[in-house]
Amino acid sequence: MEEEICYSTVVFKNRDEPPKEKKPEEPTVYSEVKPKGTATTVPVSVIVDEQEANLRNLTAENQQLIVARSILQTKTDELCRINDKFNQTLNTIMKYDNFPVNEYCPENKCQPCRKNWILFQEKCYLIYLGYPWWKWEGSRKQCQNFNADLVVIDSLEEEEFISNHSQYYYDKYHGYWIGLYKDPNESSDDQKWLWINGRNDTLK
Repeated sequence: MEEEICYSTVVFKNRDEPPKEKKPEEPTVYSEVKPKGTATTVPVSVIVDEQEANLRNLTAENQQLIVARSILQTKTDELCRINDKFNQTLNTIMKYDNFPVNEYCPENKCQPCRKNWILFQEKCYLIYLGYPWWKWEGSRKQCQNFNADLVVIDSLEEEEFISNHSQYYYDKYHGYWIGLYKDPNESSDDQKWLWINGRNDTLK
């Protein structure tokens, strides 16, 4: 039986030869392979954050719209007041053949009432306390000279307004005249109080 022959290689290193430097290991790169048509997975926390951000933006926009609407409503109300004032002034002008500009438009700014008259519920009032003093008929004529008339009180609010703007004074023979008189067509015992517009005295 023949013996097997084994061969081996022996390498002798030179001690004077410097050792070879090891090359640094290159980082391992992994590539992700996804099947075609597969959707990208997004963490739930990211979706929630985006929705909260959108909600904050919508809330801020809504607040801006509310503020803008409030400003617009304020401007609309102001325009309505200006329009009402203009209509009152226009109605006053239309009552005159020759409009007294100096009395209604001092300093080139027109107003619904004459100078020194008081506006209340779309009516102008002049509460006169001075001289000369006139009787009822004379007082009414003076009012008519201003294209007005003695006051007809239509409500308790109007009565209170007149009372608050009337200066109290005690005089047996003098006072304020209003558009109320006794019906001259009836006997003295049956005379009723009437307003100058023909309405019975129903104000209590």
